[in-house]
Amino acid sequence: MPGPTPPRQRQESTLVVVQHGQSRPRAMAQDPATGSAPASGRPPGAAGANPTPSLPPQRFAVFDLDLDAQWLELYSGARALAVDTEAMGLIHGRDRLCLVQLCDADDNVCCIRLARDQRQAAGLQRLLENPAIEKVFHFARFDVAALAENLGIAVNPLFCTKVASRLARTYAPRHGLKDVVQELVGVELDKQAQSSDWGRVEELSEGQLAYAAGDVRWLLAARDRLEAMLRREQRWQLAQRCFACLPVFSDLDRMRFGTVFEH
Repeated sequence: MPGPTPPRQRQESTLVVVQHGQSRPRAMAQDPATGSAPASGRPPGAAGANPTPSLPPQRFAVFDLDLDAQWLELYSGARALAVDTEAMGLIHGRDRLCLVQLCDADDNVCCIRLARDQRQAAGLQRLLENPAIEKVFHFARFDVAALAENLGIAVNPLFCTKVASRLARTYAPRHGLKDVVQELVGVELDKQAQSSDWGRVEELSEGQLAYAAGDVRWLLAARDRLEAMLRREQRWQLAQRCFACLPVFSDLDRMRFGTVFEH
């Protein structure tokens, strides 16, 4: 594994809330990595390196309905984007999608708050359907189905760290995001806000936003380590074939055919 990159100073993280085209910045009271108050002036890794666990993101913004033009342009040049979603529950068609989180390799994190009955997000769709950008999820099967069901987005191409973990970490009994990130990246995620009311999108607590940001900040680092393991064990091509099948499984779940391959 390569050694640490030279540190550089980072200013205190600012959370920018964009409501219907108007931004309203405020200093973050919580660190999205740990849930504690952010400290300014401590050295993080260089841009493009793994995020530093004790520091807030390089940039963190919250949008209503869709990305703005600046962040769309920022993400459009990415090789890969980490993606996660939060919904009211796990049943597609009944439980609406509430939040979409994105992070790039430079630790730029955003959360998109979706309105009830919102059926499209053009900027987000442009990103997630861009064939030049790999979208990295943990348990992509759910997120891909939720994005298709609620926003009509057909995600492509994609990488699933849960599938990759099951293929690569055959020595491990657990393949949840917390376990994968803790082993491969050395970060312990706080999952306390996982089961909470995400439908109150305009009133999400800083604890919920910290949880949402934490779920995407470490995915790209975990993805790279899993690819290295899969290549070493000569399972990389099998993993790619599995990833290509995931949209089919997502469609089956949406149509209530999730058990079609069972005996």
